[in-house]
Amino acid sequence: MTLLERSPFKISYEDPGACTRLTHWLSASIRAAASGKRIIVVCIGTDRSTGDSLGPLSGSLLMKYRSSLFDVYGTLEHPVHAMNLDDTLAKINRNTEEPYVIAIDACLGTVSGIGTVIVGEGPLRPGSGVNKELTPVGDIHVSGIVNIGGMFGYQLLQNTRLHLVMSLASLIARSLFVAITLAARPQQETPSYSQKGALTASYLMKPVSLDG
Repeated sequence: MTLLERSPFKISYEDPGACTRLTHWLSASIRAAASGKRIIVVCIGTDRSTGDSLGPLSGSLLMKYRSSLFDVYGTLEHPVHAMNLDDTLAKINRNTEEPYVIAIDACLGTVSGIGTVIVGEGPLRPGSGVNKELTPVGDIHVSGIVNIGGMFGYQLLQNTRLHLVMSLASLIARSLFVAITLAARPQQETPSYSQKGALTASYLMKPVSLDG
């Protein structure tokens, strides 16, 4: 089975093993496809809408790790949204040769899917949940279902619980940071699945807040 044949990975943020399993999926994908490439994380959304703030929140949390292994575009202070997405992608392509892009965005889904993180190969299509046609982004993508889909998408995004968005953003940021750290290690130093769980757990013991 090739990497591109892998099915999207889905897990609820309430699953006790969510961080470990999400980290494992991401690290395997990054190691297989990003060798020698600069990792760029593009976090899409706006802080003007609770539901659509998943991307910027994730970006701000990732910035707190101060890692030299990746660059982040899209934070609460400097969000990447519909009005500046194309300019941001153009800037990335000017500044980085052969970037490996990981895109993060909120999405709408079913009632039973609320709180689910979905990770898949290939780009996400930002804005599709609210009938917008924006440029596809990402070599892989991470989406968090923040509310139900439907004709009232904008209103639903405005009425999404902040607790849910913060929980999803925290899970995504922690998992992605550990995954990139693991993927950057030489192959012979890569820990086993059980060791990855222990490493992930160690990071869970170190809270990262937006207050620094």
